[in-house]
Amino acid sequence: MSADESTAGEVASAASAPRRAGGVDLGAWKGVWVNIELERGRVQPVSWELLGEGRKLADHLGVPLSGVVLGPDDDATDAAAADAIRYGADQVHVVRDPVLAHYRTDPYTKALTELVERRRPEILLLGATTLGRDLAGAVATTLGTGLTADCTELRIDDETRSLAATRPTFGGTLLCTIHTLEYRPQMATVRPRVMAMPRRDDARTGTVIAERVALSEDDVVTKILSYIPDADADKAQLAYAEVVVAGGRGLGKPENFRLVEELAQVLGGEYGGSRPVAQAGWIAAERQIGQTGKTIRPKLYIAAGISGAIQHRVGVEGADVIVAINTDAKAPIMDFATYAIVGDALQILPALTEALRERKAQRS
Repeated sequence: MSADESTAGEVASAASAPRRAGGVDLGAWKGVWVNIELERGRVQPVSWELLGEGRKLADHLGVPLSGVVLGPDDDATDAAAADAIRYGADQVHVVRDPVLAHYRTDPYTKALTELVERRRPEILLLGATTLGRDLAGAVATTLGTGLTADCTELRIDDETRSLAATRPTFGGTLLCTIHTLEYRPQMATVRPRVMAMPRRDDARTGTVIAERVALSEDDVVTKILSYIPDADADKAQLAYAEVVVAGGRGLGKPENFRLVEELAQVLGGEYGGSRPVAQAGWIAAERQIGQTGKTIRPKLYIAAGISGAIQHRVGVEGADVIVAINTDAKAPIMDFATYAIVGDALQILPALTEALRERKAQRS
C-alpha cells in the first residue's frame, strides 16, 4: 500500500470520527485554496487545472477562490501570482522568502500550515506531483486534518456543504467518495491532466496579498548542495501530448509494440501502454497509462489491444476522441470509446500507419 493510499484510508476514518477536543468551528473556515506549485521558476500546469476545478467549487459554495504561491522574492514568484489570477483566482496569498528558493519539506510545510491556520480556508487543493504529494501529506499531518489522495472527481455535497472527493480504491476496481465532515481544511490532491485546463483570461483582475512567515535557514536541516536537471526534461511529456497511441497485451508479444510506436510517429504523437505491458517490461514504466501511471487528455487517443478496465479508463477518459481496436466486441473499452473497431490490431495498426503516410506524402 502506498503512502497516499494509507493516508486516504485514514481520511475515511477521520470523516466519521468525533470532533477534536474543544471542537472545530466549521463556520469559521471559508474559501477554496489552490497551491500554485512553483519549482525552479516554473509553475506545474496541474496548478492551473486545479484553479479551474476550484473555481467551480468556490462558485457552488459562494466563497472566494484563492491561490497560494510560496517562493523566493523574484520575478518568477510575481509572475506565478499574476497568472493565478488570470486562471481564475480572486486573490493570491504570496510568501516570498529566500528559504523557499528550493523545495524542502520543512520550510514549505511551515509556511503553508501557518497561512492555513491564519486564514482558515475550508478546502485546500494540491497537485499530486512528487512535490505536491510530499507537501500535502506533511501539511495534513501537521494540521491534524483529512487528506484524500489522487482524486478523479471533486464536488460539493449540497446537504453537508462538504467536499465530496472521489478516488479509485482496491487497486482501481472501485471508486469511493470521501467526506471530511468534522475537520478543516478539507484537503485533496489531484494528478496532472485529470481536470481540464481552464481558459486563461489576461484581462482578469484580482488581489495579491503579501504574507509574512518567520522562516530561518538555520532551522532547516536539509540543505541543497547541488542540482542535477532531469535529462528528459525537454522531451515531449506523455501527459501533455495531443495524440497518444497505446498498446496492451492484445498485441501478443513485445516485438509487436513497434506497430504502436510507428503509428504514433506518423501522427506526430506519443506512445504508451497499459499496466500489464509496463509490468511485463514491454515499455518503460514512465509510459504506463492509467490510474497507477500517467493520466492523459489528448485530442486523439488510439488504444490497440487494451481491454479498458477501470484502472485504464480513469487515465484516458478525458481524451476528446478515443479509438479502440480490439478483437473482443465486449471489451470494457468499447463501451466508452468514441469509435470502436472490432478487429486484429496487428493488421489494423500497420494499415492505418501506411494510409496516413500516403496521405502525408500527397500533402507534401
